[in-house]
Amino acid sequence: MFDFAIIKKKNICIMGLMGSGKSMIAKDLSKQFKIKFYDTDREIENKTNKSIDLIFEEKGESYFREIEEEVCLELLQNNNCIISLGGGSIINKKIRQSIELNSLSIYLKVDLNILAKRLKSSKKRPLLNKNENKIDILQNLYKRRQKFYEKADLSVDNNKDKYQVLEQIKYALELYEN
Repeated sequence: MFDFAIIKKKNICIMGLMGSGKSMIAKDLSKQFKIKFYDTDREIENKTNKSIDLIFEEKGESYFREIEEEVCLELLQNNNCIISLGGGSIINKKIRQSIELNSLSIYLKVDLNILAKRLKSSKKRPLLNKNENKIDILQNLYKRRQKFYEKADLSVDNNKDKYQVLEQIKYALELYEN
């Protein structure tokens, strides 16, 4: 099991653009380390009893961001867990401060062309469901978020096989413990 006391952090959070594999990687790491896993988007859906798409459709992005802040700040207080953050949560200053204070942060970086292919047929991404070029939308989102993502404690390319990514993260975490 990963020892949070050694690194003086409460939890691990995974961040990156939509489609970067945050939930999948976080869930797999939680199983390997035998610790709790949270996905902020799922927690928002549970709290509101609505899908993210429906929240965006009915109430708009600003309302979603308010709920996201509340859920993220609550989850980031938890101990001994892995949290998959929504791609845009990093824009919020309070969330960033809580991450810095409480979490070992891991940024999953993915080539934008690979992301566009992964998200090509996704219907559950309200920021992509516009009739615009997906690669342009992803580039604009990345430009706004890049400076925050790059402040993560660990940055890992997730363009490859997920098992290679998991091994790379586990190796880096072992170094943190030593």
